[in-house]
Amino acid sequence: MSTAAVSNQTPPLQGYDVLGTDASALESLDRWGNAQDRAELDRLGLLAGSAECQSWATQADANPPELRAFSPAGDRIDEVEFHPAWHRLLEVAVGHGLTAEPWTRPPGSGAHLRRATGFYLWSQLEAGHLCPVSMTYAAVPALAAQPELAAVWTPALASRHYDFGLRPLADKAGALAGMGMTEKQGGSDVRANTTTATASPGPLVGGENYRLEGHKWFCSAPMSDLFLVLAQAPGGLTCLAVPRVLPDGSRNPFALQRLKDKLGNRSNASSELELHGTWAVRVGDEGRGVRTIIDMVGATRLDCVLGSAATMRQALVRAVHHCRHRHAFGAALVDQPLMRNVLMDLALESEAATLLGLRLAHAIDTGETAFARVAVALGKYWVCKRTAPLVAEALECLGGNGYIEENGLARLYREAPLNSIWEGSGNVNALDLLRALGRQPEAVATLQKELDAARGSHAGLDLFLDALTRDVQRLAGDEHAAFAARGLVERLALGLQASLLVRHAPAYVADPFVSTRIERRHGQTFGTIGAAAVRSHAGPVLERALPTAE
Repeated sequence: MSTAAVSNQTPPLQGYDVLGTDASALESLDRWGNAQDRAELDRLGLLAGSAECQSWATQADANPPELRAFSPAGDRIDEVEFHPAWHRLLEVAVGHGLTAEPWTRPPGSGAHLRRATGFYLWSQLEAGHLCPVSMTYAAVPALAAQPELAAVWTPALASRHYDFGLRPLADKAGALAGMGMTEKQGGSDVRANTTTATASPGPLVGGENYRLEGHKWFCSAPMSDLFLVLAQAPGGLTCLAVPRVLPDGSRNPFALQRLKDKLGNRSNASSELELHGTWAVRVGDEGRGVRTIIDMVGATRLDCVLGSAATMRQALVRAVHHCRHRHAFGAALVDQPLMRNVLMDLALESEAATLLGLRLAHAIDTGETAFARVAVALGKYWVCKRTAPLVAEALECLGGNGYIEENGLARLYREAPLNSIWEGSGNVNALDLLRALGRQPEAVATLQKELDAARGSHAGLDLFLDALTRDVQRLAGDEHAAFAARGLVERLALGLQASLLVRHAPAYVADPFVSTRIERRHGQTFGTIGAAAVRSHAGPVLERALPTAE
């Protein structure tokens, strides 16, 4: 046999239907969505699995953006140059309405679920370019606090035209948004921000003008057209909208100091920013900055859930695909008993994440504001936390082949921790939820209703929910509850996932999830499901996770 001959290697995962092979996503669309949205999402799913688009993802990740702070003549321009693949990815994302379009559709139209499904599908290809997509989607609910300003910007933010370049809004067919909240000295403690905002007659339309002085430690996608920032006005911490270009075509002062050298998300530019006399329009009242921008944070947290679910899903699909084609010790890996245990366990985790993310998007469509307020925080905490260990286990299924960059799992592994950090780390989300449970009884009631909808179907889940209800009531008024916040949030998230699976997934998925996650018949790692459950359910679970006609 020639040493150049290749055998027992897995073929590339290309040319597959990302949506058509995802039973949970398809069922969620049938259950909560609008039938007319299927055709467009089908096309997007085929694109996401195509070899051409996969090559764009590889190129964008391998060629990070570069800062061009000065022109050849020495003029300050503060521009970022991206690889052409970045622009191709964004053209598809914006062209399929993954930015702010849902906010322009009638309530109950299913527009947020359609957009969430598209975001979930396209995120499986490459995550970095979806940062400005997410922030553009999330900017509109915050801008609603200043209706005159929202009227100016929403049409461009909701446009399906990707129009790259720094030009006045009047000259653009579409626009993207970013945000700048954190500063060097404060991080998540945005009330420690030192950037100042001084009211001053200025050139911007849509509300009262201010001039900003200060810095931002993290400002993602700095080539976006509009940024929401927090600054200290005379009345306290205030939300302001900063355009990159002023109406007369001149550049708003927006000095990019450097781009961050990040672990993952490498195709996206994250920058340090200095503001000196920068023009801005106030959004909402002075002193109400956190309350104003929290609507944006809530929407981006939803995308953290969706993006993490997408990373989980893509890691699972790559692991199952590999194990079906790779043989070891006399059989295909997928037929080895212990590997079936691992793959089944990963599939349960992935489906629970997908179902929760799409249920949250449906809540936005149906106006379940109180439920979304707490359930998004739950999902943000738990799904994002579970992504890194799931991707690590999926990578291990491929052995050394998973650890090299050309397979794609290494990029997923570098990406996996991001959403757990972005928009508030685990502690921030856990404490945020604890405050909501203590101050918003209607939110507690809506969450309890969703949990209780599964009662009577599984004795173990009923007992778990009984104990969970008691803990929520006990901790909601406990001054020392912060010490237990993570444990409570974890159990609430697991209860919510179990409730959704029991009602909406096949029993061969829901039952082992309840047994392992709720009744704790499970070890500390993936692949420790009881042997009887694996023998009975691994076949249908894996076929559901990735149909054999790939």
